[in-house]
Amino acid sequence: MAEEDDATVRILQSLRGKICEAKNLGPLSGPNRQRDLCTFCTISLDQEEVFRTKVFDKSVSPFYGEDFYFEIPRPFQCLSFYVYAKSVFQRDLPVGKVSIRKDDLAKYSGKEHWCSLHPVDPNSEVQGKVHLEMRLNEVITENGSVGQHLVVRIIECQGLPLISGQNCDPYATVSLVGPARSDQKKTKVKKKTSDPHFEETFFFEVTRTSSYSKKSHFQVEEEDIEKLEIKVDLWNNENLAQDVFLGETRVHVKILRSDHIHKAWYLLQPKGNGSKSKSDDLGSLRLKLTYIEDTVLPSAFYTPLCNLLLKSPDVKPISASAAHILGDICRERYEAVLPTVRLLLHHNRFVPFVSAVAALELENTQEANTIFRGNSLATRCIDDMMKIVGKNYLAVTLKPVIDEICESNKTCEIDPVKLKEGDNVVVNKENLQGYVQKVFSSITQSSSSCPPLMCDVFRSLRNLACKRFSADPHVQYSAVSSFVFLRFFAVAVLSPHSFQLRSHHPDPEISRTLTLISKTIQTLGSWGSLSKKMSSFKETYMYDFFKSFQEDKCIEKVKKFLDEISTNVSKESSVLEDAVVLKEGEVQKRDQGRKRLGKKHFKKRWLRLTNRELSYHKHKGKEALCIINVKNIQAVEKLDESAFNRKNMFQVVHCEKLLYMQAGNCVEAGEWLEVLGPVSRCNEGRFSSFHPSNYSGGFWQCCRSPSSSAPGCKPCTTTVLANLQLDIDCDRETERIFSLLSANDAKLQNMEDACASMAVYQGPQREQEDYSKFTIQEPKETFQTLKQLRNIMEELQRQHNIRSDTAAQYGSMDNPIIGKTS
Repeated sequence: MAEEDDATVRILQSLRGKICEAKNLGPLSGPNRQRDLCTFCTISLDQEEVFRTKVFDKSVSPFYGEDFYFEIPRPFQCLSFYVYAKSVFQRDLPVGKVSIRKDDLAKYSGKEHWCSLHPVDPNSEVQGKVHLEMRLNEVITENGSVGQHLVVRIIECQGLPLISGQNCDPYATVSLVGPARSDQKKTKVKKKTSDPHFEETFFFEVTRTSSYSKKSHFQVEEEDIEKLEIKVDLWNNENLAQDVFLGETRVHVKILRSDHIHKAWYLLQPKGNGSKSKSDDLGSLRLKLTYIEDTVLPSAFYTPLCNLLLKSPDVKPISASAAHILGDICRERYEAVLPTVRLLLHHNRFVPFVSAVAALELENTQEANTIFRGNSLATRCIDDMMKIVGKNYLAVTLKPVIDEICESNKTCEIDPVKLKEGDNVVVNKENLQGYVQKVFSSITQSSSSCPPLMCDVFRSLRNLACKRFSADPHVQYSAVSSFVFLRFFAVAVLSPHSFQLRSHHPDPEISRTLTLISKTIQTLGSWGSLSKKMSSFKETYMYDFFKSFQEDKCIEKVKKFLDEISTNVSKESSVLEDAVVLKEGEVQKRDQGRKRLGKKHFKKRWLRLTNRELSYHKHKGKEALCIINVKNIQAVEKLDESAFNRKNMFQVVHCEKLLYMQAGNCVEAGEWLEVLGPVSRCNEGRFSSFHPSNYSGGFWQCCRSPSSSAPGCKPCTTTVLANLQLDIDCDRETERIFSLLSANDAKLQNMEDACASMAVYQGPQREQEDYSKFTIQEPKETFQTLKQLRNIMEELQRQHNIRSDTAAQYGSMDNPIIGKTS
């Protein structure tokens, strides 16, 4: 295979996890402060906040229960979790923080950890790196004596933090520090930049002068060199207040004994190089984190593995296919199926694969009432497919009623044990019944919005179930309802935040209401197959409540709905006929055409994107100030920081004018670009190039073209998508599959051994107990697939090794030095 340019190698980062709960928070200043402590938690990449939980009322041991997932669009040094005490009349007060260096994230991956909170010290809140050069020079005086000078050049910095959401005004102090001296010099202040270029040189005398004739070569006195170090501090210039510390680094001068010129990048460190001060017990935070860093090679290297996986639906038996083998060896890891599902979906190979896997599962199912109830490869694949393909379907069907339930906050508790003083169980029952009716009606009337792909899968499951249990008239319904009701709608009602139906985890009372609704919906959905489901309720109060739905002919409604989403009649997609909110949130907006770059021309606006239009509003829920049909969007691209001296900016180019937007953080900016790109990428008249900066002063700042209508100077982002809903990076998914296979290499070897033993040894399978974890129907076919996988994995590993051998040198911009260097 031909080698490709390393420039096409991508490093992609993502973080998934959960902020579970805090314990024993405190102490904060003020009398009895802990009793009324209202707290929330934030996540920061270095010093940039990218996620925030809702406020939890009056508890020193709050349960947050907030799931999060986001792509990390830039390099970072540290991931931090902050707990704040909410204040009404003043700034929120930090309770404590948990900081994890990027290199240590692997230790926390996939498991829950209790992490102690540490104090939030302004001098420890740092980020960025600095580029330095040091050398020793001889200086000959007029009388012939020689002196030795240390020359320090501070070249530039990168990634300094934002101050109050804006680029800082940084400067640096450079000090030569020793036991009896501290010489300090200062650079000029650079305005409005997080990546200042200083290019300033400073001179320090490091030894006593001596006669040049007494020295045959350059030599620094040992006692001086051992005790001297250069300290570089970065500060933000505050005109009317105390300057803000941005970070420091220290370098021992003795490094120049072996290298008379030292030039390297250094990570900025907290003041005192991170020394921890003693503090009171601030409590602890329970976290679950999974950090993934994908090194994605050029596409050509993934073609063999991708093709082998895409052939899986055609392999007989299906258990000998590459996709099934992956699911077999990773059955303990639920998330392992997702990259395969996404890859098959993108290439329209999902339905034949899942049909073959479901048929294999049905062969081993003995009773119709247990159909698709286990955590099998088939059920895991369909679960993931519904979450991907059915995202907009859920939003159209459930979001309006879920919003009503969460915002109206009616009491629905019907358990006599859990009723509070003053609760009226009759009123609560009526409230709950009203909500259930709305949710149930929304679901059973939504068949026209069900995505065609989901209908294709349900139709296949229905046919396979009827064929396997031909004597059971209800199995055709249970095969479908076990997914669409039990694993899709009921789960989304129970955890709306996990399906992007709500931005945060509901409070305990709303969660209880949703739990009762979800239980009822599960049972109502099962009526299409089993008419006597009331016995499934262990609680008497649920049995009594459920009886009120018998007269409403729920069985007929469920059967009709299941028939409509699993019939043989193909239908055009109607998901896009209804307006679906894809993303909304607060941004800073600026129009092109303004004459000045002043802050007053950036205004807070509520940006809202549906599959039909992009609009911005003065506030959430207010009338739109501007509406843009998504078909008229000609480009969506990043904007250079230099355009307005602001980070996290992007631009929307359409037929009327340019819109410049600033997102709240790097993750938000990435999400806006990710969601805006697909809805406009296939538009007619879409631009092939764009201007990465703005037009001001009579020309484009990027290319200096004087014409405001000049064609762009940089190619637009090009990505071909299968459709609006499936924005899938196939190379990244294939790389994740390769990583999963590599991590389970020992199981692959065991599977090979099992195939060899079963094919060669015809007697009793003495080692069958070791091989029972694998599904091997045809050992020769399975062995052949395993050998193909082995060869492909070896080649991919060789390509990764080539690139790891050429990793960035320690001290380079991509691999800066941490801490002191001696």
